[in-house]
Amino acid sequence: MRSASGNGFDSSDSFAVSGAAERTARLHDIPPSITPSHGDDSHLLSRIASPADVKALAPNELAELCREIRTTLLAYGHQHGGHIGSNLGMVEATVALHRVFDSPRDRIVFDVSHQSYVHKMLTGRAAAYLDPDRFSEVTGFTNPDESKHDQFVLGHTGTSISLACGLAKTRDMEGPNSGIGNVIAVIGDGSLSSGVAFEGLNNAAEQGGNLIIVFNDNEMSIAGDFGGMYGPLARLRASGGTAQPNLFNAFGLDYRYVEAGNDVSALVAAFEEVRDIDHPVVVHIHTLKGAGYDGEETHADRQTASASPVSFDSPTGVHPTDNVNHSEPWHSDHCNLSDHEPHEGQCEASHWQNPDAAIGKPDDPRKHYGKMAMAALEPRFAAEPGLVVISPATPGSNGITHEFRERAGAHYVDTGITESHAVAYAAGIARAGGTPVVATTASFFQRAYDQFFQEMSLNRSRVTVLDFLGGLSGSDNTHSGAYDVTMFSNIPGVTMLVPTSARDYLADLAWATAPAGSADAPAGPAVIRVPGEAILAAERDATLLPVTGGQIADRPQSASLPVSVSSASGGISAATVRGTVSVTAQRAGVRHMLDWRVNQTGSQVAIIGLGNAYPLAEQTAAALSDDYGITATVIDPRQCTSLDSDVLESLRDGHQQVITLEDGQLEGGWGEKVTAYYANHHVSDGSRNPRVLNFGAAKEFTDRVSLGELNERYGLTVEQVTEAITRCF
Repeated sequence: MRSASGNGFDSSDSFAVSGAAERTARLHDIPPSITPSHGDDSHLLSRIASPADVKALAPNELAELCREIRTTLLAYGHQHGGHIGSNLGMVEATVALHRVFDSPRDRIVFDVSHQSYVHKMLTGRAAAYLDPDRFSEVTGFTNPDESKHDQFVLGHTGTSISLACGLAKTRDMEGPNSGIGNVIAVIGDGSLSSGVAFEGLNNAAEQGGNLIIVFNDNEMSIAGDFGGMYGPLARLRASGGTAQPNLFNAFGLDYRYVEAGNDVSALVAAFEEVRDIDHPVVVHIHTLKGAGYDGEETHADRQTASASPVSFDSPTGVHPTDNVNHSEPWHSDHCNLSDHEPHEGQCEASHWQNPDAAIGKPDDPRKHYGKMAMAALEPRFAAEPGLVVISPATPGSNGITHEFRERAGAHYVDTGITESHAVAYAAGIARAGGTPVVATTASFFQRAYDQFFQEMSLNRSRVTVLDFLGGLSGSDNTHSGAYDVTMFSNIPGVTMLVPTSARDYLADLAWATAPAGSADAPAGPAVIRVPGEAILAAERDATLLPVTGGQIADRPQSASLPVSVSSASGGISAATVRGTVSVTAQRAGVRHMLDWRVNQTGSQVAIIGLGNAYPLAEQTAAALSDDYGITATVIDPRQCTSLDSDVLESLRDGHQQVITLEDGQLEGGWGEKVTAYYANHHVSDGSRNPRVLNFGAAKEFTDRVSLGELNERYGLTVEQVTEAITRCF
């Protein structure tokens, strides 16, 4: 789910901490009597190898197991980081599930599966949370490759009920030989807001048969709860589950309510009551997100993040807290961002916790460029009533801070985890003459593919999409953004901009959101790929751009490349490229957003670096100059929607090789279009048909592989690109 990650990635659980100092960080805060020890059998958790061991515990040992799990989660969060808050709230529920049900015969589907850390501890993977040397052994989400107790690879949200319906359908069709017993979908922590969850509820009621839906109601989404269903849910909680309307009853589903969602005994009793039930039932449990974080230290003016250990004089290990029951809908508990100051209750910061080693580090690209975009849009709100920022989740991870949201008021809309709705909603705003900006993570946008095609593109809706975490990253396999270019750039009518600096990023944003009727406004939707790690690093250290030093003029006249292609020789006529603006593309002297920028004019080799791969283009050009005396042409295409044929034609003279670099999936991606251009526009003079080499990622899922290792794997390093170039001469 949410991630990411980021990925601290909000969505990936990929931030592993190395070094002895980091491994022992904060452990001194945990009372020695119950400090988790992966080699000490006196602790219950270290003796749990399977759910059978949970069943073997005496009833009075369950609370102690919950306390040890909670302590482990707190220590793990300080050392490794992750989705700690949601798991702290699910400790008792997960222990009760494995106490009552018989996994894996009874199928438990976690959604959002970032709630599954405790499940993993109880199914043979506790050492991956107890031993810092083994932290990397498990992902932050369920994964059948890790354990037979995990049903699906799940990193997004809302699908557990649909998946559970499918499991139950096969069981019911095959009968006793199916090998499937109870089917349990665990949903919550914001995932119920997804439209697909309601589709699953609708199907479950019609299908019938054994299906148990555990709704973890912690009064939270990723950020606050927004939407019409949360008022009725609050009234259900306040009434002990008796209030009407009851949205689950409205679907035709049986319903049970458990107020004490952090009382393991109460949950065991509730689950025993519905075990082997012959019809679908919703068990609504009221839990406390972040249960075990210090509920006292929640002041917004604290300078560092911390989470104190559980108060061990509490029988449950859960503090009482007043950080609940905000007015509906609640907007802010005055935390700063989603990875600072986690605490109990309605706290966005408890969604994702960065490890202590990350405290005080500069913002990652998502937050850095997200804050920059919001700062550029905010001054326009007063004069542009139709300008609206829409977030379908994880706003803080993308630099959409609490402070911005509060100031923006009606100019900011949190739709919850609803990507399809968010894009269609934006298309409606655009149709009415407004200016919508939809911002979330690249991998989440995959869930709105149909809306990008139909409501947005087919209708030529003036929607601006901010695409965060696009390209290669160390994310888990459910949050990779390596496929965003292949998706967005191939939708008819979409303009995908790929800026390589803060200046270009803001210029792209201004152009994409220009009021309707403006002289240079785009005619349809625009996607802006938010710059990633390589771009931000180069902006912080200009030596990473050895050709330009980051000093790029809007129209560098020195970049002119004369073109003289004779149609008599089978060539294609093209206008001279003056600076970075093709004559054929100029409109009233305004710099056209789709023209490529030539940052260095050379010969023999032309290197075109898309987006995050652009710094590699300059670094490779510098290596060719230093080691081989080759002055390469260096080009920043700035977009991946169309090819600049003027520039490509100009490269026929004096260039034997054209190199494309991209940090995304190569197959179906951008670089292959350059190859296809020269193949489809072959000229009779063979010396004027440059050879094209494409560098990019393989078509594969990767799971928490570092960015450096991925670049090495895909040949996206200076040494590998240079070697490939020189080998061809």
